[in-house]
Amino acid sequence: MKILNTILAAGAVSLTTLATGAVAQSYPDRDLTFVVPYNPGGSTDPIGRAFSAELSKILDRNVVVENRPGGSATIGTGDVVKSDPDGYMIGLGSNSSLAYQPLDKDNLAYASPDDYEILVKLVDLPAVLYVSADAPWQTLEEFMNEVKAKPGEVRVSVSGLRTAPDLVVQYINANNEDIDIRTVPFSGGGGEALTAVLSGRVEASVGYGPSIRSYVDAGKIRALGVFNDKVYEAFPEATPVSELGYKQYLPASYYVIAPNGMPDDVKRKLIEASAQAVQAGDFVKFAETNSYQLDPKTPEEAEQELREYSEIFAQILAFIGG
Repeated sequence: MKILNTILAAGAVSLTTLATGAVAQSYPDRDLTFVVPYNPGGSTDPIGRAFSAELSKILDRNVVVENRPGGSATIGTGDVVKSDPDGYMIGLGSNSSLAYQPLDKDNLAYASPDDYEILVKLVDLPAVLYVSADAPWQTLEEFMNEVKAKPGEVRVSVSGLRTAPDLVVQYINANNEDIDIRTVPFSGGGGEALTAVLSGRVEASVGYGPSIRSYVDAGKIRALGVFNDKVYEAFPEATPVSELGYKQYLPASYYVIAPNGMPDDVKRKLIEASAQAVQAGDFVKFAETNSYQLDPKTPEEAEQELREYSEIFAQILAFIGG
């Protein structure tokens, strides 16, 4: 309950203020829209739906999920940022859409956390490096030794140029002189990147737990490593890169955002309800069962994290010539 207690303490208001909070007393008096700026399914959409289901219970109103993909998640994110600040449209944001895309794309509806409200941080999703079941490498250390012995030759498939998995690999390339992994982007996304591993077109791939879990369980692929600073409970067999001395983790991180300018009492109600939703038993169970790492943060903590991610992404872009 730490995050909820922190929010309640920080947002305490006087009885006089509450007495004048007519907007909050009536809010919400209709359904809310929750924008997920990605296609249905995959590794991102499910966490948005799980959160929306809990928020609906807490607010006692339907929270209707709308998938608005496109523009590397900037279209749906921009729709939320530009929406009426009445508390009836909120949405899912990621460190990629919120911190990376403004560095890579001009004329977006947002450039930094100054341009929207953060209601809560939800989860992290560490990137996993995996190989086919018949690959010669049994451990992450063996694989990285191969990378060092053959700079620029070991191929790792990713779900598109400058997508999150690509940036994860480039981050470790940029900070380690003895590492030069060659990423191979596929326009068909993570599914095509996975197929490339299974068919032997590449030596390895980087993806996320929800998308690869069934293939690991079926014995078709083997998770060698996780870009994390601790054991990933969803894949305990995967060695954290930190154990080999690498400090580059860069998980996919997810947040709930709203437009700037909401009435203070509406914003407060949404922040409190969001904190409760993240700590609800069903949400916690869903996250843990589906390979997400719970990491609830207050709006202030999440804002600081996103600003730190912006610095990391700027470094990666400089390295790859962005």
